[in-house]
Amino acid sequence: MFRKIKNGCWTSLIVLIFASTFSANAQDGGALFSSKCSNCHHPHKDGTGPKLSKVRDKWEAGGAKEGSIYAWVNNWQNAAASDPYAMQVSKTKGTAMSAFPELSKKDIDAILDWVDEQPEQDAAAAGGAADGTAKGANDKGEEESGLSWIWIILAVVFVTIIMALGGVRRQLKSATVEQETGKTDRPTYAEEFKTWAWKNRLYVGLGTLVLVISVIVTLFLSLYRIGVVEGYQPVQPIKFPHAIHAGVNGIDCKYCHSSVTKSKTAGIPSINVCMNCHKLVAGQKPEQIEQIKKLYEYAGWEMNGTDGKFNGNHKPIIWNKVHVLPDHVYFNHQQHVVVGGVDCKQCHGDMTKHSDAQKVWSVDEINALADSDPDAKIEKLTKPTMTMGWCIECHSKKEISGGSLDTKKSGYYDEIHKRLKNHDRDLYEEYLKDGKVTVKELGGWECAKCHY
Repeated sequence: MFRKIKNGCWTSLIVLIFASTFSANAQDGGALFSSKCSNCHHPHKDGTGPKLSKVRDKWEAGGAKEGSIYAWVNNWQNAAASDPYAMQVSKTKGTAMSAFPELSKKDIDAILDWVDEQPEQDAAAAGGAADGTAKGANDKGEEESGLSWIWIILAVVFVTIIMALGGVRRQLKSATVEQETGKTDRPTYAEEFKTWAWKNRLYVGLGTLVLVISVIVTLFLSLYRIGVVEGYQPVQPIKFPHAIHAGVNGIDCKYCHSSVTKSKTAGIPSINVCMNCHKLVAGQKPEQIEQIKKLYEYAGWEMNGTDGKFNGNHKPIIWNKVHVLPDHVYFNHQQHVVVGGVDCKQCHGDMTKHSDAQKVWSVDEINALADSDPDAKIEKLTKPTMTMGWCIECHSKKEISGGSLDTKKSGYYDEIHKRLKNHDRDLYEEYLKDGKVTVKELGGWECAKCHY
């Protein structure tokens, strides 16, 4: 009997080890699917790539060679060249599959095991992102609006009380004069004010001077705010939540703004880029489903159960521009992002926390990020964003190199280093007194750098 129990224990132990191993493999498969496959594939829906549920059975039933599916994942071109079924599969989609030579047979099995375990979901909910919408900005706006109304009501109440007390005082004074002199004529408000002003002419003069200076200062401060657009956020045709895309889902900015590293402009993604994901992601919450339906209308995409197709009735999305520079101002994204290594947050704020499309962030909001995210290397500035003073201040602080220019290991800066060293060593040494070379010191304040 002991032997039977002992054998039974060994059997149970083996089963547990196998189950735990399978569970770990399935878990690894989920992580691999998320990082390698989820941009184009869904377990139960066709998207940019075909659905993957039971795909091994499908290949086997179609007559694929043994191991061909693994070769396909590693490099589809090699698989298509050696297997007629793989060649047939390569023609079913217009988009070529990426190669993943780093995935082993065990990795691919883990991915497909995980996929086969996934229950089929309702089309409306499939692939929906978690609701990471940040409400802090709206809450703050509503709170400030409520406080402003309280101050207005209090001001009206105080003015009413002051006027009432003034009227009572005037009535009492008139009654006293009538009792003492018998005169019933009351001086007008203007006459009373003139008498009071002359009696207190020193204080009235000082008050008038202060008032005039205050009006002049206010006028000039108002003029300085012309062209300052901090907080500007136009209404967009689709409410695009950056907090979900860049924050919750961790999509890199350059996936959508693909020209930021190679062009003057960062670029607005075409609707095809949106549909790479939203063929599968239809939203979970009513507000998400509503906005994604608008996207489908612009793309000309018709959903039919768990599948969909393009109907050809697409139209462009007219986005309202947020950052509008004057025509005489030149700004190059590639130069700042690639050469200067400027973090997007320096100008655009932290979009992973922004619940809507872009707005013009204030300098105070961006400065707050410098303390909360030191890795971003954000310069703390004082001038309003999107103004000339803001750009000049950044150029005076932003360093090109933390030492001599030849430490950059760049042919461009090596040549500047050589010219300065050979032709104007004193100027170069002046630049290096603070241990760095700034954008300003290499011409970042020259008018022609930014103006046509």
